[in-house]
Amino acid sequence: MPSSSQLFGRLAENLAEQMLRKKGYRIIAKNLRLAGGELDLIAEDRHTLVFIEVKARRGDKFGGASYAISTHKKQQLIKLALFYLAKYKITDKQCRFDAILIVSPQVDSPQITHIKQAFEVPSSDWQW
Repeated sequence: MPSSSQLFGRLAENLAEQMLRKKGYRIIAKNLRLAGGELDLIAEDRHTLVFIEVKARRGDKFGGASYAISTHKKQQLIKLALFYLAKYKITDKQCRFDAILIVSPQVDSPQITHIKQAFEVPSSDWQW
């Protein structure tokens, strides 16, 4: 049985997925486990492959959801994206990393912020 924390995270990911679909994104994968971690959402935004990190917080304490994507987490997301691209032999797609920040997903009107291109990836990090 999932913990309350896991249920909270799933609710936030479902809200993020719904929002992206309304914006016209095509969801390719959800909660994709790869060696070294998990990608929350992978989607296509027109011709761009988007790796989306979903962060949810019950409130703005400690800076809220936006402070949850640390340098270490960014490095992990880059590695997971590279693994995904290699595994599926994707070489012809433009890619980017987005973040969806959700505060209080259990209330009637949660605050949802979609940050396109949440962080830049140095070209040297894209090599495998």
